[in-house]
Amino acid sequence: MAERSPSQQRSPIPNPTVTTFLQRIQAHAPNSAQLPLFVTASILLIFTGVTVTVASLGFILLMPLILISSPIWFPVGSVMLIVLAGFFSACGFGVLSVAGLCWIYRYFRGMHPPGSDRVDYARSRIYDTASHVKDYAIEYGGYLQSKVKDAAPGA
Repeated sequence: MAERSPSQQRSPIPNPTVTTFLQRIQAHAPNSAQLPLFVTASILLIFTGVTVTVASLGFILLMPLILISSPIWFPVGSVMLIVLAGFFSACGFGVLSVAGLCWIYRYFRGMHPPGSDRVDYARSRIYDTASHVKDYAIEYGGYLQSKVKDAAPGA
């Protein structure tokens, strides 16, 4: 075995296409903040696929039982739908009522809840309109009184 002298050994010449390809891969590689997100998204995607598959197979396998027992489930389902819709509507109206009363309480206590500037603006517009109507009625009220007397002089 002959040993080569250092002058005969060649240094490897870097291949620019391989280096560029590796740089591109490293540029698109996820950083440490994106890696847990990628793992979590992958797990959720797998769970979604399993859920859809199991639900589809369960629906296919249980379809005969659903068809046979549908005369029982349809009226029960209709009643439950109506009852739940009424319950959730009542709960929603209750929540809206409490929210409205809280807003009114804050408004009258002077805490300026969101939207109170619009209420103040509307109140000032109503007050201005009412004062203009009042001034108009005072100004032309005598004119209307005299017309009524002229229409029925003997009354």
